[in-house]
Amino acid sequence: MSKQGTPVEKNQIVEVTIEDLTHDGAGVAKVNGFTLFIPKALPGEKAKVKVVKIKKGYGFGRVMEYSEMSTDRTEPPCPIYQQCGGCQLQHLSYEAQLVQKQKQVRDVLERIGKITDVTVHPTLGMTDPWRYRNKAQVPVADREGGLVAGFYQERSHHIINMDSCLIQHEENDKVVQAVKDIAEKNGIRGYDEQKHRGTLRHVVARYGLVTGDVMVVLITKGEDLPHKKKIIAEIQERLPQVKSIVQNINNRRTNVIFGEKTIVLSGEEYIYDYIGDIKFAISARSFYQVNPEQTKVLYDKALEYANLTTTETVIDAYCGIGTISLFLAQRTKHVYGVEIVPEAIDDAKRNAKLNHIENVDFAVGEAEKVIPWWYAQGIRADVIVVDPPRKGCDEALLQTMLKMKPKRIVYVSCNPATLARDLHILEEGGYKTKKVQPVDMFPHTNHCEAVVQLELT
Repeated sequence: MSKQGTPVEKNQIVEVTIEDLTHDGAGVAKVNGFTLFIPKALPGEKAKVKVVKIKKGYGFGRVMEYSEMSTDRTEPPCPIYQQCGGCQLQHLSYEAQLVQKQKQVRDVLERIGKITDVTVHPTLGMTDPWRYRNKAQVPVADREGGLVAGFYQERSHHIINMDSCLIQHEENDKVVQAVKDIAEKNGIRGYDEQKHRGTLRHVVARYGLVTGDVMVVLITKGEDLPHKKKIIAEIQERLPQVKSIVQNINNRRTNVIFGEKTIVLSGEEYIYDYIGDIKFAISARSFYQVNPEQTKVLYDKALEYANLTTTETVIDAYCGIGTISLFLAQRTKHVYGVEIVPEAIDDAKRNAKLNHIENVDFAVGEAEKVIPWWYAQGIRADVIVVDPPRKGCDEALLQTMLKMKPKRIVYVSCNPATLARDLHILEEGGYKTKKVQPVDMFPHTNHCEAVVQLELT
């Protein structure tokens, strides 16, 4: 026993077999019942591991040497994969990633949700799981006299400079590199978050996969952007596909990327894209799914699980800019969407008008307050669809749904752990989990989405 009362101590070398992966992609091994988390190790592998940190009840290790490697291990194609924190699973074959994500959902449903009698279907993945992201948000900084732009190193705010990112669409790479070159040529300083100095904080590129529209967003510390007209002209010359150039001002000391004020420098305030037949207007700050190809897969599954008739009423909680609401509205009598972010509701109304969809109503507010108000007005939901943030559904919303007793609930989740927690509450309240479908929206990362169908028993 070590001084900490653990079966291993810091700097000790131990031989382990990797048993599992954590939700963030680290290998899990046990030494006399003590859990070690080992980055980049894969299930089934055997290795000599150096214990680098010990906490109460668990520790962290680093692989010194493998004696047996997984047949699912693959060589990451990205040259900066080991430094960059953007991806976690490039060293695991894509087929194995899909299996692992299915297992992740099944495990948390059993462990947290106490749900053991439902089939978790194989994860729906991509035919080509590269170059899928339609939005890049890239921090910029000064280093050794020049500008660097790239994603943060894992668990740090140190920028790993990059020329290209294999999960970004090529158009986004072109935008980031062009803006970095143009800014450097015009003497624009990158942002130093420690000293709160510099001009250019982030470059954001947005790309419409169907339309080919491109938006460039320059996020600056203040409203002043030296050589603004020259920079705009050079972006337009180098990137003729750009339909919109926007400046967003964020003068706060914060990790939040966007500030409150946005100025259109050139072109339109919006670019456009389609998911299926639905057209969406996308502004600099609009929430819009970053993998539109898999979003269509996700929403088609949500529609299937909603199992709508043309006479039903649907409530879409956490409706965002109306993406799911507008899909649902094509299949049923009426959809009510609620979202706490006023700008998102403005976008939802605009998108409904853009698509000439009239059987939807959108409201700003907390779902757990707005939905009871609707109920008091005589609105009865046959189906409720929820697509909450990573923290899951608000407890009050879950209780509201249980009181309303819709025939079906469709839960779209981006966090299997909070999904399992919420399903447990809904099952105790009289619902039965019928179908669970993981969808891989973010290949090569640890993130996993899932669509779940519940029915009132």
